[in-house]
Amino acid sequence: MRINEEFVFEDKNGQVYEYTLGNDKNIEVKILNLGGIITGIYVPDRNGVLENIVVGWKNYKDYTWDSAYTGALVGRTAGRIADGKVTINKETFELSRNSGNNTLHGGSIGFNKKLWNVTKYNDEDEVGLILECASKDGEEGYPGNVILKVKYSLNNNNELSIEYYGTSDKDTLLNMTNHSYFNLSGDLKRSVLDEVLTIKSNKFAAITEDGALSGKLIDVDGTEFDFNNPKEIGKDINGEHNQLKLGNGYDHPWILDKNVNVKVRLEDKESGRTMEVYTDREAVVVYTTNYPEDNKELYSGGFLKKNYGICFETQGVPIGKNEAFLDGSILRKGEEYKAKTIFKFIN
Repeated sequence: MRINEEFVFEDKNGQVYEYTLGNDKNIEVKILNLGGIITGIYVPDRNGVLENIVVGWKNYKDYTWDSAYTGALVGRTAGRIADGKVTINKETFELSRNSGNNTLHGGSIGFNKKLWNVTKYNDEDEVGLILECASKDGEEGYPGNVILKVKYSLNNNNELSIEYYGTSDKDTLLNMTNHSYFNLSGDLKRSVLDEVLTIKSNKFAAITEDGALSGKLIDVDGTEFDFNNPKEIGKDINGEHNQLKLGNGYDHPWILDKNVNVKVRLEDKESGRTMEVYTDREAVVVYTTNYPEDNKELYSGGFLKKNYGICFETQGVPIGKNEAFLDGSILRKGEEYKAKTIFKFIN
């Protein structure tokens, strides 16, 4: 097990460092103190070739103006809050609207834009980082002073764990996720459309024309949204379902089956890489890079294309129209927000 720290550039808020976590199985995870951004997850293919399985930029400074939240910790609230306002204890809070009339991923300055304090640790069984950050009362319109800790850890079972711990001095909203774009081909050699996806879920949340949730849940059975049995991502992505047309592909929360352990599985048969997702969260937002951030050079050269990454944003269901699903994002004063997701890599 090993951990390294390297200075990469000076941000307006301070110095940005990249931390490399490595296990004894030749897997590496690279993370910035800026936004807790995962810049790389290096996993061998079936022949032992070590390649990056997430989207990332060649120039690290490009992460400072990235509007795709690439690899970042997202919050206070992941996803869109419909109409950019919420009512908590009969008081209405007007939030920062940064996606049309909606609040996206915590507003204009979310946790993805902040420099986090980092503590490294190296135990016998795992290596990791503890990131700490604060959000002041009223920031982006949210009530309460929030203190957030995020623990990244990598072990020799090839498991990358992300654990979230948050408190607030007022009743508020907190619904965190990580926004990494996975591509198991390695170094972004091809799109994810041929990768085989399993999602253990019987319902997904419908979106509206502006991407916010309508408040309606739809059965996946018999639709293009049924991934209970393994299926290539591209098999139905261009189907006739109105929800696919609204999202220009998949960009929806699936309500996860509470009775299974492995919630999501992704397999790339050509490289031999497989990833499993375990989480205690209610939902996973699956996004198939329908609107690629194509104005920055990739670490692999060239520019990002449609469907060259897939996000598994484990979280509570985002707040929809008429404050649908609001309760899942409420954090009460004196209570602790806790969440955990594990990405397991198999080759």
